[in-house]
Amino acid sequence: MTFTAGVKKGVLEVQEYFRLLGQIVRGLTSRPIYFRDIIEQFDAIGIGSMTVVLLTGTFTGMVLALQSGVTLDQFGARSMVGRLVSATMVKELGPVLTALMVTGRVGSGIAAELGSMMVTEQISALRALGTDPVRKLVVPRVLAGIVMVPILTVIANGVGMVGAWIITVTQLGVSGGVFWNSVVQGLYIQDVWMGLIKPFFLGFVIVTIGCHVGLRTSGGTQGVGRATTNAVVAGSVTVLAVDFLLTKLILTLLY
Repeated sequence: MTFTAGVKKGVLEVQEYFRLLGQIVRGLTSRPIYFRDIIEQFDAIGIGSMTVVLLTGTFTGMVLALQSGVTLDQFGARSMVGRLVSATMVKELGPVLTALMVTGRVGSGIAAELGSMMVTEQISALRALGTDPVRKLVVPRVLAGIVMVPILTVIANGVGMVGAWIITVTQLGVSGGVFWNSVVQGLYIQDVWMGLIKPFFLGFVIVTIGCHVGLRTSGGTQGVGRATTNAVVAGSVTVLAVDFLLTKLILTLLY
């Protein structure tokens, strides 16, 4: 593929992605609404991702406390571990790591599922029956992503704090009361808002990219494999880019 052809393909993908966003907005603001499908996606995306989010949050908090304790020891500030862990988890690591885990599990699953439906012409069958595939398949997943990713992020932050507390008490010799006081002192309301705002956008990006890649799948079973890989790669990179842009914007507006 020549450079010009690659640029044209990239521009086309961006154009199709924004066209899909327009269809999603139209599906969100008009009838019919498939409530059963929405509830099913809440379960698949939210409850289905709970285990990996719990494990990720717990071990992230543990290793963060362990590394922070070693570093802060050099300054005689071991008691400040809670402040460092709370600010880092709530503002940055909680939202980003949760989004990356959801991208790996949910983004790939959406791309594979919709891609399989594309190559087996099930999407065409839905259109032939008068059903809008975006309204039926994409909108429920987008709603589930917007609602469940913030909830999963809050859970990851909570278990991360508990994991950090366990390591701080058992490995660093800091009392639990000192740790939790440090956690409270290290968090400001702007930090909490930053940690709550980011997941809404990250969840939207993850699901829409997975749906876009899935609905653009072609080439049989090999195409489904490529779509799954592309969804994870594109979703992960976009999560990091959107996180940076949101951080810059929120720091400008709230701090």
